[in-house]
Amino acid sequence: MIVSASKAVGATTYPGRGIIVGKSADGKRAVLAYFIMGRSVNSRNRVFVQEAEGIRTQAFDPSKMEDPSLIIYWPVRAIDDKLIVTNGDQTDTIYNYVAKGATFADALRTREFEPDAPNFTPRVSAMATFSGGDFSLNMAILRAGDAQGSCCHRVFWEYEKVEAGKGYFLHTYLSDGSPIPSFTGDPETVAIDDGDAKAIADALWNGLNADNRVSLWVCTRDLKTGETESTIINANH
Repeated sequence: MIVSASKAVGATTYPGRGIIVGKSADGKRAVLAYFIMGRSVNSRNRVFVQEAEGIRTQAFDPSKMEDPSLIIYWPVRAIDDKLIVTNGDQTDTIYNYVAKGATFADALRTREFEPDAPNFTPRVSAMATFSGGDFSLNMAILRAGDAQGSCCHRVFWEYEKVEAGKGYFLHTYLSDGSPIPSFTGDPETVAIDDGDAKAIADALWNGLNADNRVSLWVCTRDLKTGETESTIINANH
C-alpha cells in the first residue's frame, strides 16, 4: 500500500526541495506541488510569489540575502500546453528549449547538479503536458556521480499516463546529513487524495518538518476544462 503524499514528505526531517505530480483520486484533476526547505539563514529567508507566468522565489528580508545564485529562481513556468516545475534556474533552460521545439531531455542534457560542494545538490525537474483531457509526465534528476562531483548522472523518467489517486514524488535529499545524501532510485509513488488546492496544500504543509519548511506551492488543473487553482504557503509572513 502506498503512503499519502503528506506522509511521504514527512518521512525525513530534510527532504530538501521536492516536486509532486499526480492525479486526484476521482481522476478529474492534475495535482502539482513544489516545496523548499532550509537550514541556513540564507535558505530560510525566502518566500514564493505568484506571477502571471508562474511562481518565483524572493527574499523575505533583502538585507539578509547573502548569495542569490542558487536560491532565487522561477520554480514554475507555463508554456503552451506544458507546466514546468523545477528546483532551480533549469526551469528557464527547459522553457527556452521547449519554446524552440526541443525536448525536456534536450534541455537538461546541457545542465548538471548544483555547484555547492560538498553536497552537490541534485537538480530535480518535472514537466506535465496536457492533451485530450489527460496529461503525460516527464521527470528528471541531475546528480553528482561521485563524492568529488567530477561527473554528472542524468536520469530521466517518462510517464505516458498517471493513474487516478497516484502521484510521483522526487526530492533532492534522502535525509539530513553532512554532506547531505542525494536522492537515489525512482520517484516515490504516493497517494493523491481528492480536495481543492488549499486542502492539499494544508495537508502537505502539516506533513513537512516544521523546523525546516520554508515555502510550498500547490496547483490543481481540471483535466476537462483546463481551469486551474493554486495556493502558496510561506513560513515567512
